[in-house]
Amino acid sequence: MIEKSFIIQNKRAQLRVGVLNLPHGKVETPAFMPIATRGAVRVASFLALEQLGAQIALSNTYHLVVRPGVEVIEKNGGLNKFTGWNKPFLTDSGGFQVFSLAGKRVINDEGVIFRSLVDGAEIKLTPESVIEAQRSFGSDISMVLDEVCALPGEKAVIDQAMRRTTEWAKRAKERFSSFLKKDGVQPLLFGIVQGGTDSALRKQSAEDLMAIGFDGYAIGGLSVGEEDVEMYGTLDATLPFLDTEKPRYLMGVGEPENIVEAVRRGVDMFDCVLPTRNARHALLYQNLNIEYLREILLKPIVEPVVAEKLYRRIHIRNNQFIIDTGLVNPYCSQLAGVNHSYLRHLFQVAEPMALELATINNLWFYLEMMKQIREIIVSV
Repeated sequence: MIEKSFIIQNKRAQLRVGVLNLPHGKVETPAFMPIATRGAVRVASFLALEQLGAQIALSNTYHLVVRPGVEVIEKNGGLNKFTGWNKPFLTDSGGFQVFSLAGKRVINDEGVIFRSLVDGAEIKLTPESVIEAQRSFGSDISMVLDEVCALPGEKAVIDQAMRRTTEWAKRAKERFSSFLKKDGVQPLLFGIVQGGTDSALRKQSAEDLMAIGFDGYAIGGLSVGEEDVEMYGTLDATLPFLDTEKPRYLMGVGEPENIVEAVRRGVDMFDCVLPTRNARHALLYQNLNIEYLREILLKPIVEPVVAEKLYRRIHIRNNQFIIDTGLVNPYCSQLAGVNHSYLRHLFQVAEPMALELATINNLWFYLEMMKQIREIIVSV
């Protein structure tokens, strides 16, 4: 008997709390996935992630294919054994690299050909090869190959990318289905909605993917140049056409206020490089305002989240922290006793531990915010 992969436990209007049932464990949603692009989070160990309460991590198929290669990971028993992370992995397909490495790839209806940034070797990704690689990794959630366009962009270009993504999704689904077991907890396959900020294209993409049928649906191609208000409008134009009983995943987004806005609209899963990238640049997220979070979550969507009311961002290199003895994060056990003055000093002398402590702070903030969101939704 195949077990149900996603159960919605609480629902209030568009707000939802659920549980994903995956081969390597359960994930409570709404959930944030720390980015482990090449099989590691910058700059935090998987042990630290587990202690912080992370439930699932995200790695990138393109980068893992480049190095260490599918064969190495497979011979190590899969991505979990290779990395030592015993919880679920979602593996992105490499579609974002179609966008970010535009000058180093050739794309056609068959797939994408890259030139390796390591040795210049040809790397070909097809809808089928991406699924095969993710199967070798032992991914809990696999993503179809998609084509991401920069925004703003020409409608004809975005339309072509959307249609190509749909055709690739059909091929990916067929290949993925050939690997499935007949019972037990199954790995999942997510389709990816494309279409830029064009409401009609997003609707068509969503409906086409629904007709194919996936375990979950991702909204891709956002946070690539558009304004926040356009992102929210695109979510409003897309989500009504996706199955409310399946998980919805907003890819690559975003700042805390972006995540809260998406949760208000019924999104279940998130990933973003911002907490770890900003940590490496000495920018910290602090002081989550739980009362304001509750207030804004339970209000109808008539006013946007005000970032300054939700949390505080500080740049720890600023001189105001030279003798600031306030604790960086009094609620995180891994940061016990670390104050602003000391962390600023570590950054000033280029001590590597500064990066680790800042990363732990920012990941704790994001994961704690998601925990508080779940608790607020359950409490009403």
